[in-house]
Amino acid sequence: MTITDLPQTAATDTPVSRAPTAVSDTPEVVSETQKRNPIKPKRDGMMTALSLAAAVGGTLVGVIGFAMSYETLAKVALTWGFSKGLAPWFPVGVDASILAFLALDLYLIRKDTPWPLLRMAAHTMTGATVWFNASSQGSIQADPVQAASHGIMPVLFVIGVEAARKLFIKKAQLEAGTHADRIPLHRWILSPFATPRFYRRMRLYGVTSYPEMIRRQQDLIAYEQWLKRKYKGNLSKASEDERLPMKMAAYGYTVAQALAMPEQQEREAEARAEEAERRRLDAETRQELARRQAEADRLEAEGKLESVRARVEGETGQARAHARAQVSAAERAAELEEVALETTVIAEARAREAEADRKTAQERQARAAADLEAAELERQAAEKRKEAKEADRVAVTEAQAIETEAIAKARKAAAEDDRAAAETELAAAETRRRAAEADRLAAQEVERKATADANTQAARKREADTEYAAAETRLAAAEIDRRAAEIEDEAKLTSRQRAVRRVARMGLAAGLVPDGLPLDGIHRRLNDLVSIADVQRETAVSSTDTASKYRTEAAELLASGYRPEQ
Repeated sequence: MTITDLPQTAATDTPVSRAPTAVSDTPEVVSETQKRNPIKPKRDGMMTALSLAAAVGGTLVGVIGFAMSYETLAKVALTWGFSKGLAPWFPVGVDASILAFLALDLYLIRKDTPWPLLRMAAHTMTGATVWFNASSQGSIQADPVQAASHGIMPVLFVIGVEAARKLFIKKAQLEAGTHADRIPLHRWILSPFATPRFYRRMRLYGVTSYPEMIRRQQDLIAYEQWLKRKYKGNLSKASEDERLPMKMAAYGYTVAQALAMPEQQEREAEARAEEAERRRLDAETRQELARRQAEADRLEAEGKLESVRARVEGETGQARAHARAQVSAAERAAELEEVALETTVIAEARAREAEADRKTAQERQARAAADLEAAELERQAAEKRKEAKEADRVAVTEAQAIETEAIAKARKAAAEDDRAAAETELAAAETRRRAAEADRLAAQEVERKATADANTQAARKREADTEYAAAETRLAAAEIDRRAAEIEDEAKLTSRQRAVRRVARMGLAAGLVPDGLPLDGIHRRLNDLVSIADVQRETAVSSTDTASKYRTEAAELLASGYRPEQ
């Protein structure tokens, strides 16, 4: 071996324990073949026989001891005041408590959760049993041999249980890999000062194998000697990395682990630096993402703001257009009112003309009736004159029978002329009568037309009055709407609030008087006066549900005291 070579470690056949978990992270490699075919320890016939003999013997000792204890304690219980019924149960309770505590202690050890209190309780009850059995024959000082014979059997049973307990603990430690070798007694004797430090390192750093700890110490001594040879006995010339095994041995590190520590720390430092760089890059990436997300949120917020601004401007424009439309409607209503007023004046003039025509027709009818009556009287007079002339003619004929034929013919001709004249006069009178009758009928027709015209003019007047009243109502409603629109513009109400107030004004214009009515009454009255179709038409909505909600909210608004004129 050259001076620069590392020293050879202990023999390879030296048994070792597991490396300390604090300084070694190399996992134990177990092949799949070993997992599928684990090595089973061979059974030793001698050990099996010994185990069987120990179990049978221990059981027999326990049974005999408990039987003897039962008889003794049962008798003692009677002398201590127990009744005959309870005295046999006293030894059962004492011995059963010993068995229960010991069995539970062994079970908890098997489950790797020991509880020392159970063992102490079992030993306490065993001591009590020994004392009860020893003192049952009288004074212990008077006959110690007899007292010992009564108390020895429970002690033997507890010794057997303690042996089983030690076996269980040993087996559990071997299965868990936590069994620690004991330092031989001769080492404590031969090296009384170094052995305590040796023991401290084993316990502090989890070295359970005594040969392993010996090997580590030998490696450290060999390495130190090699280092002295390398630097000719001056260890101060060695570097810090080379002196690490001597420094770290007190902390449970082996020579190999201490020498590998700088490289391992450098790798860990590099890994930490890489992790820090990765975290820095991740932080920068998150910051960039956060910045872009903030930019996106800002743009989205600006878009929403523009949308809200456009919506508000649209609603404001709509409200202004609605107000302008209401003002235009009011102006149109005023114009219509003026036209209706003019129509009313014209209708009154026409009614007066029709009344004058009717009176003229009545006068004409009266004159025609008078003319008809005069013609009738004239006809009657003509008939009477004709009769008188006919009587005169007969009288003359009778009186002048003697007259000559010529004179008779002349008189006859004259009479004929008179008769013809009378007939002509009669026909003229009849013609005048018929003309008068025609004038009367014409007067009646004129009067009927005048009456019809008067009725028509009266109806037109009433219609004009109705239109005038409606125009006044519309004008007042338009004025109210105009003032309400101005108030709503000043209050910067939303389109929904404007629509609700519009529906409320519709109800008031339709005759709703909300004063003194409860909310239900106002709602029912508003439903009767304003239909859903009216709400849809006035508020320009297509949804019946929205119109119904507008009407309900309008009823609530009226119930809360809303009046557009206030």
